[in-house]
Amino acid sequence: MAFTKSFPKKIAPNLPPVWEEITLNEQEEKEVENKCKRQNYFLLDECLQASKSLAIKHSINTDENRTKIAIALFEKLASHSVFFKERAAKEKFDKLFNNKLKINKK
Repeated sequence: MAFTKSFPKKIAPNLPPVWEEITLNEQEEKEVENKCKRQNYFLLDECLQASKSLAIKHSINTDENRTKIAIALFEKLASHSVFFKERAAKEKFDKLFNNKLKINKK
């Protein structure tokens, strides 16, 4: 199942935008997912370190508390994985339609 996102494309100043659907191909989607996985791995490591520091600072330093804190931090920060795909689709949209605009102007 491919990742798809729609973006508004202005065709004339006084007209409403036309919505263009952008789909990431399988390779593009895999690249984004792999980048996200690598970043999530490092993010989880940072969250574990931060949770230990916070637990010690607030005198709640138990394995359970550190784990809960790390999970809460990670879930908040890692929830942006769709953002990475949307950003890749937007970059593809911009590249595709900026190029088309240049071609149409000739």
